[in-house]
Amino acid sequence: MRAHLIVFAKRPRQGRVKSRLARDIGTVAAWRFYRGQLFGLLRRLRDPRWRGWLALSPDSAVGDPGWPAGWRRVGQGQGDLGRRMIAAIAALPPGPVILVGSDIPGIDRGAIAHAFRLLQRHETVLGPSEDGGYWLIGFRRSQRLPDLTGVRWSTPHALADTAALLEAQLGDVGYAAMLADIDTGADLARLRRG
Repeated sequence: MRAHLIVFAKRPRQGRVKSRLARDIGTVAAWRFYRGQLFGLLRRLRDPRWRGWLALSPDSAVGDPGWPAGWRRVGQGQGDLGRRMIAAIAALPPGPVILVGSDIPGIDRGAIAHAFRLLQRHETVLGPSEDGGYWLIGFRRSQRLPDLTGVRWSTPHALADTAALLEAQLGDVGYAAMLADIDTGADLARLRRG
């Protein structure tokens, strides 16, 4: 079965992306960061080992011109983050799936390949982020997909909540490397310092 990689993204429009970052560095600078990060990520993650999917919000962004070639585009649909992620995963053809966010500069093909290797030993995999959330979630899909109701999204509890639900519903969880996402001006300054 073919492996699938989903990148979750928003239409890169000024004032519509990276709102917490925009409060620190301004709307235009936050938009420039997001747009550059998103398109750079899509270039870095193209790989023949997996089929690339771009899950977009709002759904109408699927028809926008200018998306990179080689990425199949689907809408994220409605609901909270958990419902949208599970719906996107469920809509794909059979095979293991990794889903990542679009605001994590440290993601590369090696990190994705490692996560797929983890799925050979675990039913699901999470990639923790430094703020208590996660940058990656993946499923072998040999069982039903979980219900992520009750996760406290956008809080330091998102990873722990998700891990507890996955363990209760699917069993063991593998963990990829911890990476940092960029949500604030302090996060961006830390990235630029190296």
